[in-house]
Amino acid sequence: MKAEQFEVDGKTMTIRLGEDLDHHNAVYIREMADCYIEKYPIDRVVFDFGGVKFMDSSGIGVIMGRYKQMSYVGGKVFVRGIGKSVDRIFQMSGLYKLVTRLDAAEEA
Repeated sequence: MKAEQFEVDGKTMTIRLGEDLDHHNAVYIREMADCYIEKYPIDRVVFDFGGVKFMDSSGIGVIMGRYKQMSYVGGKVFVRGIGKSVDRIFQMSGLYKLVTRLDAAEEA
């Protein structure tokens, strides 16, 4: 059983990530997200990083790929629950230019 969880509510898909977003689980997350996006009229993807302790370039690719998909349909990608180490990766990679960071009190 995978630690990641996918939930669709209306046009919003929330992906609750496991401990790591790396090359070991990026393919699974990408494939599952793509299946949900094809099946449902999703125009908002929320990545919940609440449990993530590590992210590598494969994780950056997952985020960028969903950003591209959402841009085709006029949608957006959001992130929440980002810890200090993942925040640094987002800043250094420029991902914050593509996605919107939500505070705990905000909803997509």
